[in-house]
Parts: sequence; structure tokens; C-alpha cells
Amino acid sequence: MKIQWTGTAGFKIQSGNACFLIDPYLSRNKDASPAQPLTPKDLGEFSHIFISHGHFDHILDIPDIVRDTRARVICDSVAARTLTQMGVARDHIEEVTHPGFKIDFNHVHAEAFYSRHIRFDAKLLLTTLMRAGRQIREILPLFRDYPCGQVLSWRFELEDRRIHFFGSGGSTRPELQALASMPIDLLLLPLQGHSKICDKAVTYVEMLQPAVVITHHQDNFFPPVSQTVDVKPFLEQVHRRYPKTKTVVMNINETIEF
Repeated sequence: MKIQWTGTAGFKIQSGNACFLIDPYLSRNKDASPAQPLTPKDLGEFSHIFISHGHFDHILDIPDIVRDTRARVICDSVAARTLTQMGVARDHIEEVTHPGFKIDFNHVHAEAFYSRHIRFDAKLLLTTLMRAGRQIREILPLFRDYPCGQVLSWRFELEDRRIHFFGSGGSTRPELQALASMPIDLLLLPLQGHSKICDKAVTYVEMLQPAVVITHHQDNFFPPVSQTVDVKPFLEQVHRRYPKTKTVVMNINETIEF
């Protein structure tokens, strides 16, 4: 199995004749760090795109990515409406209407779980506003025009392994406890959106006890509203408290075998 991190919350997963994307977002902006040289055509062939929620840094590039393909976009109704308004044909979109929604393709089993977006804390909001200054007027329409909708986490079963992807880190402990009934081989965990995001991310490891964690969304994908997250506190806590869990921090566009 090959797993490529395409920046922000984006992944490309390949296994045999199956290939799918998760939350692909390539365009970023000119000040993003690291830069993203990939274009939609560089993603190659894929059959499905799984979306966690409707914010711009998760769906903005979908129209260009699905153009000239037969790929299906699996998302909630709010993201589906936004994508339709952006010109994506309805026959490209399949809506998740309930938790436990399932889809099978090319020996991949995918299941959607209702999740939550992380709540931006006061410290993060204040520092972001100070950093953005007058630019915030130009940026606010991105949040208005790309509403969040129902946040989904996705569980993928393939090659006798279980991968769980979160696009945002707002899950409650009871929600995580409900997901912990099945072992997780690989957890794809976002580190963005809170001044204490590393502490919050450790809760996911505590509750889900994954064999491996790959962090994502820690990059400075759209400054000045984003910033590079120092993942070291998270890595150190996991290493100290859960030594059986392996942590992986990937470089943008890096591909690893799992």
C-alpha cells in the first residue's frame, strides 16, 4: 500500500488496482510553506475522493481535480451543494446522508462516521487576527463561501488493515470511545486549529490506541490565517505515554509504503 501526503489534509492512497484521494487541496497561496508544485493532473488516475467537510482547504480544488475524470466525490450535503455551485456535475457527487454510510470498491471498504470540527480558541483567533491585519477582509469570503457542513471521519479497510482519517480534531471523548471498539492500524491525524492542538491530538492516541500515526494539516497552507504547527510536543507525549504507537511526520508529496 502506498500513501502520499499532498499537503494540508490531503492524501492519495494506492493499493493494487485501487486509488483514491482524501481532502485534496493543492492550490494553497503564494506565501504557503512548503510550496506545492503538484497540479491536479499530477494526481494521476483515481476513482473516488472522500471529503471530511466543506471548508475551502478541503474542497476548493475539487472542480479542477475531477474534470475529465469519472471520479466520484463522497461528501455531506453541504459540501455537495457547494461543489454543485462550483460547477461539479451531480453525477460526480454522492452524498453521505447518515452515520455509518458505507461504500465498497476495488477491495476497499469505506465507512463514514459523524465527527466535529475543532473549535478555534480565543488565543488562536487573536494571534491570527493580529497576523492577518487588514488582509482578513479579503480572506473572510473563503469562510463564508465554503461552509463546514457535517464533519465526517472516514474508516478504510484494505489489505487486512484499518485506516482512520480525521479532517479536523474536534471529536469528543465519547465519540472516540465509540470508534475504539475496532483496532486501528493507521491513524491520519490533523494538527491545526487550536493553540493546544498537540495536547488535543494526544487524546486521539489515548482513546484509539493506533499502531501508527501520521500527522497532517500541520503545514502553513494558507498564511496569514494558517501557521506551521510545531509537532514536537505531540511526538514527545506519544513517545513517552504510548511507546507502542509509532509516529510519522511526512514531507509534502512524500510517499511511503505501509
